[in-house]
Amino acid sequence: MENKVALITGAARGIGLATTHLLLSRGWRVAMIDRDGEALDAAASSADGAQAFQCDVSDPVAVGTMAAAVTEAFGRIDAVVNNAGVAEFGPIGETDFACWRRVMETNLDGVFLVSQATLPALKMSRGALVNIASISGLRASTLRVAYGTSKAGVIQLTRQQAAELGEFGIRANCICPGPVRTKLAMAVHSQQIIDAYHDAIPLNRYGSETEIAECIAFLCSDQASYVTGQVLAADGGFEATGVGLPALRR
Repeated sequence: MENKVALITGAARGIGLATTHLLLSRGWRVAMIDRDGEALDAAASSADGAQAFQCDVSDPVAVGTMAAAVTEAFGRIDAVVNNAGVAEFGPIGETDFACWRRVMETNLDGVFLVSQATLPALKMSRGALVNIASISGLRASTLRVAYGTSKAGVIQLTRQQAAELGEFGIRANCICPGPVRTKLAMAVHSQQIIDAYHDAIPLNRYGSETEIAECIAFLCSDQASYVTGQVLAADGGFEATGVGLPALRR
């Protein structure tokens, strides 16, 4: 893996940063992409073998410039991890179009733009696309009209990529994390919400950022060389269960 290069968006924190450190530990070089320049520089300073590129993935011009800069700096791109995302929750009737667009332009437009801009490099390396959606793209939930719809779009986009890009040797897969114990989640999830998730998840806990990173690393690797067009719910069994599970446990 020592010559392979991964481009990871949303790399300044959370799952993106965990994936950066995991791939670096396995001999990859990493292009860390984030729009928060200060947080990105701080994260990259402790990531030996990584290089930071500030970029807003919703900006087509910025994405094109970033993709060219990464290719010039590293000489190749073997895997693209489209992890950058935003979350804004609220009732359908109170979700204005500005909110809808803020979510869509990063969560869905960003995946499209970064994937498209890196296609020439991925064709050269016969590389991998790993798009990070969410369990909210697989099952509906309250207050997630924009977020859930954007992530469902990422799932379908992944399948389109797999269908069209396979002839170039490019694999495209999608990971749908369930509840993950990130700083953001812990800041906004009340104890009541945490208890409800624990009841509904067969493994009785949140996932960790590193556990999601392990799934990403597998799909980027040669071990997944015959895997494409797949949607992996890394969610402790949440998506597989129906209603009533907490009551059944009692």
